[in-house]
Amino acid sequence: MPTPKHPESAAITIFGARGDLTQRKLIPALYNLYLDGHLPEKFAIFCVDFVTIGEQEYRDEMLKGVNEFSRSGKAGPNTWAGFAKRVQYIQGDFQQDVTYTTLRSKIKEFEQGRGIRMFYFAVAPRFIEVISDELCKNKLCTIDTHHRVVVEKPFGTDLASARKLNRYLSSRFQEKQIFHIDHYLGKEMVQNILAFRFANHIFDPLWNKDFIDHVEISVAEEVSVGKRGGYYDTSGALRDMIQNHLLQLLCIIAMDCPKAYEAEAIRDSKVKVLKNIRMMTDKEVFTNVVRGQYTQGEVQGEQRVAYREEPNVSPESNTETFVAARLFIDNSRWKGVPFFLRTGKSMPRQSSVIMVQFKESPNAIFKDNNVPNRLVISIQPELEIGLVFESKVPGLHMQLVPVKMNFMYTDNYSQSLPEAYETLLLDVLEGDATSFMRTDQIEAAWKVVMPILDAWKASPSKQLRFYPAGTWGPSEADSLLKPHAKDWYKLEAPPRVTQNMKSIE
Repeated sequence: MPTPKHPESAAITIFGARGDLTQRKLIPALYNLYLDGHLPEKFAIFCVDFVTIGEQEYRDEMLKGVNEFSRSGKAGPNTWAGFAKRVQYIQGDFQQDVTYTTLRSKIKEFEQGRGIRMFYFAVAPRFIEVISDELCKNKLCTIDTHHRVVVEKPFGTDLASARKLNRYLSSRFQEKQIFHIDHYLGKEMVQNILAFRFANHIFDPLWNKDFIDHVEISVAEEVSVGKRGGYYDTSGALRDMIQNHLLQLLCIIAMDCPKAYEAEAIRDSKVKVLKNIRMMTDKEVFTNVVRGQYTQGEVQGEQRVAYREEPNVSPESNTETFVAARLFIDNSRWKGVPFFLRTGKSMPRQSSVIMVQFKESPNAIFKDNNVPNRLVISIQPELEIGLVFESKVPGLHMQLVPVKMNFMYTDNYSQSLPEAYETLLLDVLEGDATSFMRTDQIEAAWKVVMPILDAWKASPSKQLRFYPAGTWGPSEADSLLKPHAKDWYKLEAPPRVTQNMKSIE
C-alpha cells in the first residue's frame, strides 16, 4: 500500500460556506482532523459565501455546528481557539470577479512556497461552471496537481448533462485534480469491504456464480424529504441514491481484485463492473424495477404527511421516493446472479446492509438443513459483518438451527471511528483518489440508469406504487426476488449473536 503523502501546507477553500453541508459535515470533519493531528501544521480555511456576516459571528456559527454534529463532542476552548483562528470568512458573489481577487490575495498572503490548494464546491450544481471558470481565470487553480477541486453530487441530472459537465471540467483541470465525492465511499465499513474481500482468501474461491445465489443491497432512510422537496421533486430516489451510492456499493462487492492497492487500478476494476451491467429495454424496466412513493403514515411514533403534501412538492407528483431494482452483470464471474438494489425514504429505520446469499448445500444428509449460508455486511448503524451457518442444537439428537458468527466494531475497537468526510477530505489533501469516482465511472453509472429514466419519462405514472410512511416500501418489491427469496432481508435491528430466525427463513 502507498505511504500517505502529508502536505507541508494547505489552503482549503469552501464555496457555500453558510450551507448546511459546511456546518454539519465539512467544518466538524476538518476540526476533527485538526484535533487528531492529521492536518498540516500550516493550514488555513477560506470560507466563501454571498451572505454578509462578521468573521467572529461566522466562527461562532461553525462552533455550534461542531458542538452539535462532531463525533468528538463539544470543542474544548483552547483547541477550538487554535482551529478557529485559521478560519477566514470571505463575503462575495460566486459570479463576481472581485470575490476571486480577494480570495487570491488572501491565499497568496497565506502561502509561502508550494502547498496544497483545495477548492470544495459545496454549492448548487449551477455554480460549478462559473466557479471553475473564475478559478482558472484568476490562476487560483492551475493545472498543477497540487491544486484540487472537490465536486459534490449530484453530478449531472442524466448522461448528457454529466458528459457536458465532465467535458467542461476536463478542459480546465486534469483528471488527477478533480475529486468527485460520494460520502458513502468514505464510510468505515465500506472501506473495510476491500480488506474483507481481498485480504482474506477464504472467501475469494466462493465469490462467484458457482456459489452465490443472489446479492441484496439495501439503503433505507428513516427521514422524509423534509425541506428538500424543491430539489427532490426534480430528482427522485433513482438519481439521488441508486445512480451513485448503491451502484458504488455494487461495484465494491462485484469487482475483480485490482492489480494493486492503487487508485487507478481500483477504479479500473469498478468501471469494468458498471460496463458489464445488462441494459434494460422499456419492457424490462417495468419487469425489473419497482418504483414507489410514500403516503401518510407513522415513523418511530411521528406522524408523517404524504410525499405529495410535503413543502415544494407538486400535489400530482410522480417522483419516486422508493426504488427496488434487479440487475445482472454479464461477465464470467457473475453471469446469471441477480443483484437486488433497494432504497427508500420514510422507512421504519435508518439502515444500510449488503446481504450475500450463498447457494444451498449440495450435501443432503441432514433433512432439516434448509437454510443456505448468508453473509451480512451492515454499513450503518451497526458496523457489523455476520456469517449465518448451520449448527447442531445441544442435545441427544441431530437437530440443526441457523446461528450467526459476528464481527462488530464496538467489540473489537475502542477508538472513535472517523466520519466519512474526515476520511475523504484527508484523502484529497494527500492526493489519494481511491475512494473518489473517476469521470468514466460517473458516465458508466448514468448509462445503467438511463433506460429506467427514459421509460419512466415516457410513462410518468405507469406502475407507480404507494406505500405508507413507516413501512418497508410497496409489496410489489418482494416479487422481484422470486424465485430466489420470498422477501427482502429484514433491516430491523437484530438481537446480538443469534439472529431473529424469521429473517433467515
